[in-house]
Amino acid sequence: MEKKQTLLTSRRFLPMFLTQFFGALNDNVYKQSLLLVITYGLIQNTNNNISILNNLAALLFILPYFIFSATAGQIADKFERSQLIRYIKLLEIGIMVIGSCGFLLGHISLLLFSLFLMGVHSTFFGPIKYAILPEILKPNELMTGNALFQTGTSLAILFGMILGGAVISISHDHLIWVCITVLSIALLGYFSSRFILKQPVNDNHIDIDWNFFRTSWQTMSYAKSIPVIYLILLGNSWYWFYGASYLTQIPELTHKYLNASENVVSLLLTFFSVGIGIGSLLCRKIGGSEVNIKMVPIGAIGLTVFAFYLAGALYFVPEQPITLQLTDIFTHGLVYYHVMLAIILLGISGGFYIVPLYALMQAYSPQSHRARIVAANNIYNAIFMVASAIFSILILSILKIDMKVLFCITAILSAIFSFWLLKKVRPLLKETNALEDYN
Repeated sequence: MEKKQTLLTSRRFLPMFLTQFFGALNDNVYKQSLLLVITYGLIQNTNNNISILNNLAALLFILPYFIFSATAGQIADKFERSQLIRYIKLLEIGIMVIGSCGFLLGHISLLLFSLFLMGVHSTFFGPIKYAILPEILKPNELMTGNALFQTGTSLAILFGMILGGAVISISHDHLIWVCITVLSIALLGYFSSRFILKQPVNDNHIDIDWNFFRTSWQTMSYAKSIPVIYLILLGNSWYWFYGASYLTQIPELTHKYLNASENVVSLLLTFFSVGIGIGSLLCRKIGGSEVNIKMVPIGAIGLTVFAFYLAGALYFVPEQPITLQLTDIFTHGLVYYHVMLAIILLGISGGFYIVPLYALMQAYSPQSHRARIVAANNIYNAIFMVASAIFSILILSILKIDMKVLFCITAILSAIFSFWLLKKVRPLLKETNALEDYN
């Protein structure tokens, strides 16, 4: 049996891992760079409100998941996947050329259009990258592969935000360096995709339905017709609701409750990303190599308990007369360490929760519809993330409820949802396993 240490260097897994890593890295370098040039006025030819542009950028990136996910799933099930990945990586290079023109010419419309196309790119890549894992990995490697994937993605997001900020910081008005960076990463992604092994075609008789809305409805309906899959998708999507509810608040949490600088925002996001990576790797170590659900309850408990821990720590943060810088956070009292620890533990709990659910989704999806199941998952994720934004706006802006209370409400909802999910999904998993053993 191939060990975890050798899986990351194997020809079966490494090219796919690197392709995914560079894709996520480029997404976040580009998004972070765009948000910074908008926020700090490095593009002068727009009179639009900065807040509106930042929120529009977030919407444009997630919109393709609603529109194109189902069609992307059909395409991923119909055609050979390694070749599809190479086409998508070539598309990424073209998108980065458009984005680079936007940076160099100072055209916000080109930059936003390129961001939308990056969302389209990610939408079409998503069903392939998760559907391909069960094809390139052995059954007892699926948990390890997903743990490494989640760890790599978390690190790519973290490095992408840091790299995007660093390039903008050293570039000043010379945005050519941003262009070189995103084009170089896109080229690295295409180069690594050249080494992905050729995959079998699952069903080349699929008729691609280009009616996006009808296809989306049919894809979601198909996923719902398999109860165990539907519940797993809901569990995945709840994680995105929960995560978005917390991560979106970190900038305001830093400014309002910690009275700290923008660098502290990056520090807290770093702690959360590192926590997810640690949780993902520990999930395989503690939970074992076989696909199972036993780490999900531990993760669910952590997502509730440590949310209350974070809210409680914020309650004891003293008012500061000055804005705290990065080094000040480590010297102004133990309570700041509690805030940082709570965020790390939330990340670890998230890794415990999400890695088994992704592995279960892949293991229990019918092989002929695996990419379309992943597409349905992406649609549900997008719906839950939008619902999270609406929920947070309702609590914080309309009802004027304190952020600490928002964290507590979300924690309680997470406990209720996770209890319901586990109660429903466990017997279905046992029933499915018993049926497979019988057959």
